[in-house]
Amino acid sequence: MACVTQMTARRSSSPLRSRMRDRSPGLAASLLNGAVAAGLGLGSFAVLVMVLWVSSPYPDSGPGGALHVAAALWLLAHGVELVRTDTLSGAPMPVGITPLLLLALPVWLVYRAARDATDASAEPDGPPPVPVRTAWTGVLLGYLGVGAAATLYCSGGELRPEWPWVTVCLPAVAAGAAGAGVWSAYGRPREPLLSLLAVLPGRVRRLVFGTDERARLGAAVRAAGAATTVLFGGGALLVGVSLVWHGEPARASFLQLTEGWTGRFAVLLLGIALIPNAAVWAASYALGPGFALGAGHLVHPLASDPAPLLPPFPLLAAVPEPGVGTEQNWAAGLLPAVAGMTAGWFVARAAVLRPESGEPARASWSAGRTAGVVLLTATVCAAGLALLAELAGGPLGVAALTRLGPLWWQTGGAAGAWTLTFALPVALIVRAWRLRGRRPGHGGIPSQGTEAGGTAPKGAQGGTGVVTPTAAGKAGQSGATGETVETGESGESGKAGGAGEVAEAGDAGKAGRAPAQTGPAAGASGACTSGAGATGAGAEVAEEDLYDFVPAEDPFPTPFTEPLPGNWHDDVARASRWAALREAAASRDTAGTADTAPASPPEPRPDSSG
Repeated sequence: MACVTQMTARRSSSPLRSRMRDRSPGLAASLLNGAVAAGLGLGSFAVLVMVLWVSSPYPDSGPGGALHVAAALWLLAHGVELVRTDTLSGAPMPVGITPLLLLALPVWLVYRAARDATDASAEPDGPPPVPVRTAWTGVLLGYLGVGAAATLYCSGGELRPEWPWVTVCLPAVAAGAAGAGVWSAYGRPREPLLSLLAVLPGRVRRLVFGTDERARLGAAVRAAGAATTVLFGGGALLVGVSLVWHGEPARASFLQLTEGWTGRFAVLLLGIALIPNAAVWAASYALGPGFALGAGHLVHPLASDPAPLLPPFPLLAAVPEPGVGTEQNWAAGLLPAVAGMTAGWFVARAAVLRPESGEPARASWSAGRTAGVVLLTATVCAAGLALLAELAGGPLGVAALTRLGPLWWQTGGAAGAWTLTFALPVALIVRAWRLRGRRPGHGGIPSQGTEAGGTAPKGAQGGTGVVTPTAAGKAGQSGATGETVETGESGESGKAGGAGEVAEAGDAGKAGRAPAQTGPAAGASGACTSGAGATGAGAEVAEEDLYDFVPAEDPFPTPFTEPLPGNWHDDVARASRWAALREAAASRDTAGTADTAPASPPEPRPDSSG
């Protein structure tokens, strides 16, 4: 009895135990995920810095100093401004340029932690996911807890974080990445994004978005993303071309900056981490505002001011020479033009619905609403470029080095203006072209033909046969001459050939073969009829007659998926295969000759008397 009770208790508690095993507490798991994400980021930076410190021939600090630098770099990757206290003058110097490539690692780690914290099961009968607020709050608190500890740790080092920047940048990056991860785990719903539009007044929201705000906002975001990608990629291309053009100064600065392979490897890593920043600088240069190389020293396509005394660095060698801009500098203006046209093409694609087969194209928006979507696209693109410009620049000191990089408000405004200027005409022109090109009879979608009853042309005459297609479009064959009739979807009939040919039919009907007839009825006219006239002997064709050329036995019984036998390439096996192929070809020719040979009277027997 005790055993039965114990077994019953175990069975009753097994579902609860399995659910507890499948689902850990939501808030605790989210806190752990956030802390692990922060720890992985700190560990990655610590490993990199420790490797460089160990390999350095002249380390000027102990392991503690290297770990302080690693924590400071981790905070700098979040956009936190640092202060360098160990300077020649003794005055603290700010360091505020965030390497965008280093920013990608923390953002990706927080994103993955938040997406995994929801614990969404792929099975339909699985447990429900962790609520959005629980997962987001847990990941954010866990990440900020480790971030606060890292800030306290590196506050006594040579690179000290500024607490106002810590309280703003670190929560902003973590909250944004965690929100994106939770949103992705729940299937990327659009309702949270659309709820942000509730802050706008009703008249403005109806004027800009109308009733289909979801479609318009999605199209604007996609078009702005495409334009931003073109600007970013084109900026990286400009940086590469300029580095090749100034190859000798870049090489000299790389060798002059440090000695030893460890120092040069560190400089190379720093240059790679700053390549996205240089791409944003080049994009701002192509847009027109350019970028600043110190306070009051602007570099743009029309002119380049002499830069202050800067340390030698390979990426700074790619800056254009001081002076008035030339045609090569003005050619950079093609980049924002291409970006604007790309955005207009994306908007035009969304403005015209994809038609179904046989239907004309329909416009989802009018020309005025399409222009409104282009305006929204320019706004989103301006906001994206302004954010990138703010992240890509910053101070590297005081006095002349208080600002390096593009100004966010100038770069964002120029990006919006270029996008609106080139995207608006391209969107309207491509929209009109897609609507005109998809109409029936103007290409794109073929026009519907007429009935197949009386428009089919007459076929070529072969003897006395006459082609007579019907509205149904089915073709048959009769008569002793056996002419060929081909019918397609529109009911056209092809040319009639000689005797004994096979009738072919397209989608409108199947062709039948009638045996040779004797008598005056067959030889008088030999007409080919279709439709109901083919229901006789010509329509009743045995299925095996269509495959009479296939050999009865497979000459290659071994499947191709199985390994070939060892004697496959022997002379006997090769001769057997060729004999089987010749036999199959002979049987096919014999069958075809028997089907097409005209009927002949039997020869008289030799012993019969004539």
